[in-house]
Amino acid sequence: MSKPHPIRAFFLTFMWVALLAIFFSEVEIQIEGAAGWGANLPTWRIEKHWLLDLFWGGRAMTGYHAWVFPFIAMFFHFPFFFGEAWTLKLQARVISCVIEFWIVEDFLWFALNPAFGLERFNPEIVKWHHHWMWGTPVDYWIGGLIAALLFYYSFRPQK
Repeated sequence: MSKPHPIRAFFLTFMWVALLAIFFSEVEIQIEGAAGWGANLPTWRIEKHWLLDLFWGGRAMTGYHAWVFPFIAMFFHFPFFFGEAWTLKLQARVISCVIEFWIVEDFLWFALNPAFGLERFNPEIVKWHHHWMWGTPVDYWIGGLIAALLFYYSFRPQK
């Protein structure tokens, strides 16, 4: 079986990851309800630490997030444990998929959540995203740029 054209392969990958994000955002809406970032979950929380500012956008680290973030990263690495040969390009694609997943999932948590909706997606209401630019959290812009570069590298045909 021949491989699809890189643009088609990118589109299919991007859409599949977005579909996964839709489903997981609905799961998180059912888990968290109106209390975003695990505010009402029965889990431990670290509210302030300099490493959270550096790597987590200043958001709290919770037991929920400490388990769900590695779970999703492991999920996207699954093909390597199912026989796919590891390459730097495929690793870049996996990382870009993880980044895309979390950006789309986070945005859809607001868009699809009956307690929020897009009208409440702003820094005055969404206090756990501390840094905003052009109407969205800065994480979306930085992550989106990194994911785009990694996607480009991973789908670029070899010369």
